[in-house]
Amino acid sequence: MPDMLVKLLDLPPLEPEISACSSLGVLIRRPLPHEASRVRQFVLDTFGPHWADEIMPAFSAKPVTLFLAIRDGEIVGFGAYECTCRAFFGPTGVTESERGKGIGRALLIACLWGLREMGYAYGIIGGAGPEDFYAKAVGAVTIPGSWPGIYANPLRR
Repeated sequence: MPDMLVKLLDLPPLEPEISACSSLGVLIRRPLPHEASRVRQFVLDTFGPHWADEIMPAFSAKPVTLFLAIRDGEIVGFGAYECTCRAFFGPTGVTESERGKGIGRALLIACLWGLREMGYAYGIIGGAGPEDFYAKAVGAVTIPGSWPGIYANPLRR
């Protein structure tokens, strides 16, 4: 999966995304530092150990460089940025039962606004899975020759 480039100067507004999620009963917010273990456990249980490890630097940043989607006090999705590399978005995920409701889009846009607020003009979606989704949501374009990029030469189990 290649990386994708996003022009952060042309992002869609965040508030309509937050409001749309709120109308579905989903709160989008940053976790607090004391919630790190619970967030990591959710990511570990739902998406595996690689992503659970990858999000941990988010809790060392101020503000935390991660957003949660929460329904009825339970995490149903997350989006992280500036974890593995500077200016990188990801990883991100939404539980299967909550997909297709705009939650992933809201998390994406919240994280990209976070990158913009850090002073970046462009962001990178690392190892982008659903390229069409990112292109449609935020105008992301594929970076030619970017795979495997930072994910080359993984440690063997």
